Amino acid sequence: MSVLTVTKTRLANGQWEGVITDVPDGIRPGVAVRFRDKPLDDVTVSPAGNGDWRLSFAIPVNAICDGIQTITIVEAKTGDVLNSAAIIAGETADETMQAEIDLLRAELDMLKRAFRRHCVETA
Repeated sequence: MSVLTVTKTRLANGQWEGVITDVPDGIRPGVAVRFRDKPLDDVTVSPAGNGDWRLSFAIPVNAICDGIQTITIVEAKTGDVLNSAAIIAGETADETMQAEIDLLRAELDMLKRAFRRHCVETA
């Protein structure tokens, strides 16, 4: 499990910016940014003072398409996910989100039934 913490500060003009904290003293944080399991090239990690580091990268153009696309920020050595950015676009975005909500509702209903059955059986 990673000790690093990555917090988004803003997303503007296609540039994701954040802060890396909890970095051991004197060590440059090893992070990688991945999209579709491939590393992004233009990732900048620079000192921000007080032991924190700035992280920024450009959102790749091919990440802007129909559906939900996820960019993950991972610790380079372990592959632990530190943060992520989701881009939702296109006509199918509404359908995709609605399908996810419907699935979550169905799972919640199933859990409620199981919990009620358990309460009746153990009472």
